[in-house]
Amino acid sequence: MKKILVVLLSVMLLGSMAACKKEEVAAQGVTDDKVLIANCAATSGAFAPVGVPFTEGIKAYLAYVNSKGGVDGREIEFLHNDDEFDPVKGKACLDSFINDDKVFAIVGHFGTPVVGATLQDLKDAGIPAVYFATGIGQLYDDKATAEEKNLNIFPVQPIYKTEGQIMVARAVGNFGAKKIGIISTSDDAGKDLLAGAKIKAAELNVELVEVQVAAGATDVSAAVTTIKNANVDFVIGAAIQATIPTIIKELAAQDVNKDVITTYVNVSPAIANLFKDQIAGKFDVYGNGWVAFDAAHQAAIAEYAQNIDAAYAANAYAMTGWIAAYFFVEGLKRVEGTVTWEKYIAAMESDPITNPFGGVIDYADGARMGTQEMNLSKVDPTAPTMWVEVEPLANMDEILNK
Repeated sequence: MKKILVVLLSVMLLGSMAACKKEEVAAQGVTDDKVLIANCAATSGAFAPVGVPFTEGIKAYLAYVNSKGGVDGREIEFLHNDDEFDPVKGKACLDSFINDDKVFAIVGHFGTPVVGATLQDLKDAGIPAVYFATGIGQLYDDKATAEEKNLNIFPVQPIYKTEGQIMVARAVGNFGAKKIGIISTSDDAGKDLLAGAKIKAAELNVELVEVQVAAGATDVSAAVTTIKNANVDFVIGAAIQATIPTIIKELAAQDVNKDVITTYVNVSPAIANLFKDQIAGKFDVYGNGWVAFDAAHQAAIAEYAQNIDAAYAANAYAMTGWIAAYFFVEGLKRVEGTVTWEKYIAAMESDPITNPFGGVIDYADGARMGTQEMNLSKVDPTAPTMWVEVEPLANMDEILNK
């Protein structure tokens, strides 16, 4: 009888140990009452006009969610460090958040050079990374896999390679261009925008006149002269914030009276204000966008305006910060039971997520392509935001009336 009891106790003990082994353990940064997330972003220096409102938008949405009880009783705590748009500082910042602070996720990873330098670090760590404040081509994947270690990457903003194609589609579909000049920068953003433009130009059989300038260049006169002498129908400014004002002002100085389109990251009052006087009466400057201000999205915009500092109510970068936090929270809401990285990734893939300000992103089956629909705005100094929408959200087929 004693032997039978010993055997039964042993079986029960083994069963108990097996059950303990199967018990899920929450991911780092997750406790019963808190989820810790973070980002590194430039909130000082030349890119502060972008990084500050962007980070404030993240904070505002999380404060809004926390005011309603958080997610499943957990408050979301947000850590931020200023990396000054410096890849070395950004790399150190990311490493500290992941390995020292042990955050659950990175939300709103910021800036082309920093993201380019740290994307592999994110993949290697396996930490969920939601929203990248850049559109570099390395983010794009139509079939992310566990083997490639990129299932944890969730881009939301448009990818530059896609946007370059959209720029050409706009030039042809909206402006009837047959010969397009493109001034691109030598950084990843400029190269990816150019790569996309070349793909679409070849597809549509339109001529593309290409010139390149250094990122941050203060003298682009030679490049602009080349575009002027080519007598193009339309100009693409394939450059981000630091360089695009220089390009546009030089186009105006040389009386290149052709309309210009630039990337969505330049559509802000701060950027338009740098060249609005020079282009007056000469040509229009257009910019892509992926936030809709139409009647269908007014409720979401009003909710945003009520929960953000008034100074940022009309700021496009603050709105994108709000969107970044929104996408992260939508995934978190879907996780059932113990919060792990694996469950969060599966939750993000489980159903499409609707951007509160327009468009839908579906991450199912490893799709990591960001936003594919964009609208078109034009610089208007009389408008409160300095830009007015002139064409609604549309994909390339819709733009080209296919």
